Amino acid sequence: MPKLTKPDNARLDRIVATARKLRAEREATYRERALKLFPWICGRCGREFTGARLRELTVHHKDHDHDNNPEDGSNWELLCLYCHDNEHMRLLERQGRPPDTRSTPSPATHNPFAKLKTLLKDED
Repeated sequence: MPKLTKPDNARLDRIVATARKLRAEREATYRERALKLFPWICGRCGREFTGARLRELTVHHKDHDHDNNPEDGSNWELLCLYCHDNEHMRLLERQGRPPDTRSTPSPATHNPFAKLKTLLKDED
């Protein structure tokens, strides 16, 4: 049986923290630029956003490539959270994939109590 090594949690934490920081920095740059370029209105439902509710307005990449951020904003549109989720669901449906793979988990194959009956018999 191969020897299991403990994961280096500190290293994993650093990797995850770095990835999150880089994503936040990338999002902050194009989000701020998009909010300066476009009116604060959802491009689909037409709801207007101001103040604290502005955080509900997201930047959608028309070609779904988050690294394609032209200076003129031609790959972006501002969408509210609901319309943004709807747009991504539609994309998954067009690709023939289930909208949310997390909602249909694969069946469990491990039975942790499989040998319980034998273990209990041995104690009698």
